[in-house]
Amino acid sequence: MTTPEKDDITGTETTGHEWDGIKELNNPLPRWWLWCLYLCIIWAVGYSIMYPAWPMLNRATEGFLGYSTRANVAADIERVNVQNAEVSKALANAELTSIKTDSAVYHYAISGGAAVYRANCSQCHGSGAAGAKGYPNLLDDDWLWGGDIAAIEYTIRHGIRNTQDEDARYSEMPVFKDILEKQEIVSVANYVLSLSGLDHDAKVSVAGKTLFADQCASCHGDTGEGMREEGGPALNDPIWLYGSDIDTVTTSIANARFGVMPAWGPRLSEADIKAVTLYIHQLGGGE
Repeated sequence: MTTPEKDDITGTETTGHEWDGIKELNNPLPRWWLWCLYLCIIWAVGYSIMYPAWPMLNRATEGFLGYSTRANVAADIERVNVQNAEVSKALANAELTSIKTDSAVYHYAISGGAAVYRANCSQCHGSGAAGAKGYPNLLDDDWLWGGDIAAIEYTIRHGIRNTQDEDARYSEMPVFKDILEKQEIVSVANYVLSLSGLDHDAKVSVAGKTLFADQCASCHGDTGEGMREEGGPALNDPIWLYGSDIDTVTTSIANARFGVMPAWGPRLSEADIKAVTLYIHQLGGGE
């Protein structure tokens, strides 16, 4: 066994490591540091025994104290629900059009609706409800199936083009690349852009007018004003869900669009549905 080398000046054993002639001394750790380390180990062992700590296949160890942050949150939620039970029941049983804007029920609904919106709707429609490409803006007056308070509630409750609710709003645009030639689709796209005064090729759009009347007017109206009963959006205004450039419009006609919104009726309580309806309606859009 090799005897450890000692430093000539301090008389301390070295670790055997050397860099450019500098040798590392094997000084013992400070006693206070060791005691801190031992105490931390003891504390960690005690914590893992007393509190939830070790992950298992489908849960974690519960700990002897039975502490649970989930249980604490559930208790807080239950306490708030009990406090709001009366006004929540009044909201659930009320007709939306009869709730006065200066009533306690209305103010409760707006506050609660904002929370429901942030938790369930903002991911698609944006935190400020301004929407995004493919997700409708809820602040303007362009509502595909109607923007009055009853129409908004129906849409929230049943959703759009989903397979979970038989009463979901439903419309389906044909895939026109299977019906029209490529140049015909381009002609229709240019004509559609002309309806809202956007940049287009006037010569190409001439042929598109006849094609539009034959293929599109039954859902979008003769002048592109839209038809709510068919779920056909207006094409004669500046509001475009997927974009208004020629390439995007051509793609929409060729491949069709089929946006889906879930039915929130089975997921939210009656009070929550009415609360988020009132919240969205008062944002400034709708009717």
